[in-house]
Amino acid sequence: MSSTANFVNIGERTNVSGSARFKKLIVKGDYDKALSVARQQVESGAQIIDINMDDGLIDGVAAMERILQLVAGEPDISRVPIMIDSSKWEVLEAGLKCVQGKCVVNSISMKEGEEPFLKHAKMCRDLGAAVVVMAFDEEGQAETADRKYEICERAYKLLTEEINFPPEDIIFDPNIFAIATGIEEHNDYAVEFFEACKRIKANLPHARISGGLSNVSFAFRGNEPVREAMHSVFLYHAIPAGLDMAIVNAGQLTIYDDIPDELRERVEDVVLNRRDDATDRLLDIAEKYRGDGKAKAAVTDTKWREQSVEKRLEHSLVRGITDYIIEDTEEARLAAERPLHVIEGPLMDGMNVVGDLFGSGKMFLPQVVKSARVMKASVAHLMPFMEAEKEELGTAGSSNGTVLMATVKGDVHDIGKNIVGVVLQCNGYDVVDLGVMVPCDKILAAAKEHKVDMVGLSGLITPSLDEMVYVGKEMQRLGMDMPLLIGGATTSKTHTAVKIEPAYKNGPTVYVTDASRAVGVVSTLLGDGKDKYTAEIKADYERARDAHNRGQSAKARLTLKEARDNIWEPEGGWDKFTPHKPSFIGTKTLTEYPLEKLRDYIDWTPFFATWQLKGRFPAILENEMYGEAARDLYEDAQKMLNQMIEEKWVKANGVFGFWPAKQIGDDIEVFADEEMSDKKATFHGLRQQISKGDNKKPNFSISDFCSPNGDYIGGFCVTAGLGEEAKSKTFTEAGDDYNSILFKALCDRLAEAFAEHLHARVRREFWGYAPDENFSGEDLIAERYAGIRPAPGYPAQPDHTEKATLFSLLDATKETEVILTQSFAMHPASSVSGIYFGHPESVYFGVGKIEKDQVEDYARRKKMTVEDTERWLAPILNY
Repeated sequence: MSSTANFVNIGERTNVSGSARFKKLIVKGDYDKALSVARQQVESGAQIIDINMDDGLIDGVAAMERILQLVAGEPDISRVPIMIDSSKWEVLEAGLKCVQGKCVVNSISMKEGEEPFLKHAKMCRDLGAAVVVMAFDEEGQAETADRKYEICERAYKLLTEEINFPPEDIIFDPNIFAIATGIEEHNDYAVEFFEACKRIKANLPHARISGGLSNVSFAFRGNEPVREAMHSVFLYHAIPAGLDMAIVNAGQLTIYDDIPDELRERVEDVVLNRRDDATDRLLDIAEKYRGDGKAKAAVTDTKWREQSVEKRLEHSLVRGITDYIIEDTEEARLAAERPLHVIEGPLMDGMNVVGDLFGSGKMFLPQVVKSARVMKASVAHLMPFMEAEKEELGTAGSSNGTVLMATVKGDVHDIGKNIVGVVLQCNGYDVVDLGVMVPCDKILAAAKEHKVDMVGLSGLITPSLDEMVYVGKEMQRLGMDMPLLIGGATTSKTHTAVKIEPAYKNGPTVYVTDASRAVGVVSTLLGDGKDKYTAEIKADYERARDAHNRGQSAKARLTLKEARDNIWEPEGGWDKFTPHKPSFIGTKTLTEYPLEKLRDYIDWTPFFATWQLKGRFPAILENEMYGEAARDLYEDAQKMLNQMIEEKWVKANGVFGFWPAKQIGDDIEVFADEEMSDKKATFHGLRQQISKGDNKKPNFSISDFCSPNGDYIGGFCVTAGLGEEAKSKTFTEAGDDYNSILFKALCDRLAEAFAEHLHARVRREFWGYAPDENFSGEDLIAERYAGIRPAPGYPAQPDHTEKATLFSLLDATKETEVILTQSFAMHPASSVSGIYFGHPESVYFGVGKIEKDQVEDYARRKKMTVEDTERWLAPILNY
């Protein structure tokens, strides 16, 4: 390695996110042993200790205060500076008040704008701390050298010129990202980082540069020799470029010259992006360096078949193996006094093992759902025998409780709900699943009929939030007192605390973040610790309401007039813009579109997120913790996708169109003719009211991207879900929840792929403003193309009712068979719709919170009451 005399190692193992051992010690409250981790980092050469307590199970403020107070009394640790690391300002602030001497705060950024950035920087300055400034602004994290430097330069000027922050106390983190992920756009991440370092050093006097080194090798998690080689090579090039310090495991830095020649060359190729096949060449040899350096051949282990039938059943359940389940179930039945005893005995014992492994993070959702499939196959074999002796199926006498689940009225999304249901069943709970679009009266009637122990509500679209409040009010009115569980993509702890819990006071109301938490929540609410847990939840939600109310009473955003005075216009103004005319005016319909054309446009990252396997594809396939589960799931998905395409399980329809249009304030008027004499419709826009300070960034509305002098606009609706419901039902009726959920997730991905594929054709052919475009699938996923396709109900236009205008223009229901529910959800759920803008400078954005003056103006333009407008826009109201 080149000279590292002034390079600073920042010890990373006192970070609960990066060290499982450290986290376990903190959760247990064993701070003495936690201190030994810090001590080991110092002994291994760390010159700064990074301390991070960000975890849902940990009170970050209390833990940070405790560890820093203890560190202060340990001379062999406190002799090095402390880096207080958190994504939460309250934790950073608590740490600042405890630490002795000069410390480093990691981190602050401009992601929420300049005002909070400077406010936090002032406090750090006043308390004598240096700060790590992330290359992260209102538009997101910087990936290119240009963006990295642009953000750092802006932050530097703000800090030094606005608040007189000492430049020598500024440490920039220009974002070290993973390379060798298999995604082409990632190949230059290291090179872009090195270039950004050089520019910062050349132009921002006295500022220093840091980074999280382990990020660069994320694609090779589980292969420590390769990761260490990547770290060493990265530092070899980053330090001369200007990197002053990095968060590392100080005891695991390989000397550059000690890396085997073959490995070093392949890693150099990847880090410097010297060859197009660099990643493939590194993968070719990576296995040789794992563990003891010997590649291990896969061996099929059949010894488990020699175990007792009880152990064989357990093995099949844990591994999701259906090959022998019928013969093993029959053997167990013949040995049992009654068929029911097989369920209550070895099958439930096996599922308890599954539940324990899932709860401890040793099994993952795809594996658990496979276990449920095995369980159902076994029970299905026992059914006739139990009917013959006139016994009820189920686990009579052994059920842990009954949970009713439903997707609320107007909403059709149920993949997440179904996963939660399977997980609960795997843990011995009976689940009454009412399906989707379930009205309140049906939910409450079923709760009484089945004498359930609690009700679980799910929803994806924002109108579902109001429906959940209504259900809570009705439960209160009827005197019900069972727990109410809330879950779904648009739900949150804050909304639950502010809106739902006050409506339903008789029983506990609990927000459940995902399936992995469901079992813990349900078991606690039905266990001896219910009263204590309920009291803790109520106190937590009271704090959440107070925090929300304080935020609402904070300084308002811009007035609507001020925001409109800061609208976006293209470079050179609209007078110099000539719109590109589409190849036709009106609509075109695509019926039974070939699924094979959509396959290459699938974005697999959200597919894995559906199963709570979080990470970027394809790097997730090599994830140290759940790579095996991800690989198995991906293999199953490919097999099913082949069948879906070959056997045409679903039908994909689409409709799209183009019309003359022009901007009228925050709205867009759409016409049937190019003379613009026959107005067909109006799309209504909402405008950002967040203060952008003096950074000259506009306050966007979707109308900004349509010329007031005359332009064109497009729209589309596509689905890959026609036939989805019937096919999914065949899996469910066969007891195969795994394939039912897998199939629905694939339909969802195909619909999104259809939208991506059609947009590409629009840009190249039908609108034709980018005829020579030639992007890869990864480029499309990264939205590197010109033009945008925002969807009503999402960040750029959060009002779902705008879908009605779009559907009317397209005659979408007639042309595609997609219908809108009363809450403006699309059915089938595997459908996508949106608006096309073709201006090359158009960008995606989020409206964010808006003020009362805009709501009243929007209601007037839409000819709606203010009350109805507030209902549809509830999640974004700032009052």
